[in-house]
Amino acid sequence: MVLACGLAFVSFAGPVAAGSLALAESNTGQPASSAGKQDDTRIRPFHIHVPQAQLDDLRKRVAQTRWPDEETVKDESQGIQLAQVRELVRYWGSGYDWRRLEAKLNALPEFVTTIDGLDIQFIHVRSREPNAMPLILTHGWPGSPLEFLKSIGPLTDPVAYGGRPEDAFDVVIPAIPGYGFSSRPIDLGWNPDRVARAWDVLMKRLGYTHYVSQGGDHGSVISDALARQAPSGLLGIHLNMPATVPGELMKSISAGDPAPASLSAPEKRAYDALSTFFGRSAAYGAMMVTRPQTIGYSLADSPSGMAAWMYEKIAEWSDSELHPERVIGRDEILDDITLYWLTNTGASSSRFYWENNNNNFSSATQKTREIKVPVAITVFPHEIYRAPESWARQAYPSLYYFHEAPKGGHFAAWEQPQLFAEELRGAFKPLRKRADARP
Repeated sequence: MVLACGLAFVSFAGPVAAGSLALAESNTGQPASSAGKQDDTRIRPFHIHVPQAQLDDLRKRVAQTRWPDEETVKDESQGIQLAQVRELVRYWGSGYDWRRLEAKLNALPEFVTTIDGLDIQFIHVRSREPNAMPLILTHGWPGSPLEFLKSIGPLTDPVAYGGRPEDAFDVVIPAIPGYGFSSRPIDLGWNPDRVARAWDVLMKRLGYTHYVSQGGDHGSVISDALARQAPSGLLGIHLNMPATVPGELMKSISAGDPAPASLSAPEKRAYDALSTFFGRSAAYGAMMVTRPQTIGYSLADSPSGMAAWMYEKIAEWSDSELHPERVIGRDEILDDITLYWLTNTGASSSRFYWENNNNNFSSATQKTREIKVPVAITVFPHEIYRAPESWARQAYPSLYYFHEAPKGGHFAAWEQPQLFAEELRGAFKPLRKRADARP
């Protein structure tokens, strides 16, 4: 069955069970956790329909926002500025349309399957090209699978976007447990290693014998974990937020020490960027690593509070001079924030930080030297830190591709979908010879 989705002509993948999973089944707009039940290995169709009462409640809460005083500085040094958040929230309550996104998602092949006791929701878009390479894309926070929507076309239908038929990918975009429409874990242990094992199960359940993995933010940590595990069929990984910082330098950065004089110019730039990040901009992470439940109460109860909490990081980390609407778009930013609100995943997504509880930039804590599968890295200029090639080659002995992109930030696929797709085409081209086992 072929579906014209506006991005590419795609076909539903594999056998599916009859029926659909409507969000009206849960008052959170999300499938209930299935922890403890026997896995249903079927790939089941998934359909989104958020009850209108939830959308009405959101608008009512937004309209009743009680705002704090204006900041006492002229910049963002005290946090995201009141006027900027107020304008975003004003539009959220008066002009934003969730049903537009809902229709877009329902036009894509969406599915759910149970792995290790949890329902994992995912998008699976198969290319019409016969030798497409299977690719799993993993999001981070405050992102979601929505980060990759604009990249689906360039990845699955490269000819329409300046590429060649042999550049094509089959794309699988799952939601990390506790995020989006995947179930929220109710037991401990859903850390990057466990998610990575689930991703391998997912790709093989879809019938793929070989595949590649890509990620930034949490996605890079999960891809690292997958590469350390090196399951049969994993051909390689691509990262856009790699863990390259040497362990001894990470200790110095955490201690607030000045950069050692021995560093090269790119290394000093990276060191200084991380010193600024941990010194002035990482309080959000410390809160979610140590007290995810506490911040969860605010994220579950106040849409404006959630919007400010997430929008600040989208503004800071995108290549946008603190105005992410210029590169991502206001509606798309609100799509992401609304997804978190409607699925009530503020607390559960924060708990993934608690489960991880490692420095995501440190090569030592991420054990990158244990990785033997091929590794590719693209550094985008407005990433939290720009990984120097010298650190990258030291951290990843199997690194075979390293490139610095001309533009883009932490949300690479969201900000620069065409450039992101071109990077993946180039990075994974050498690995395609073994990727011809598509079901």
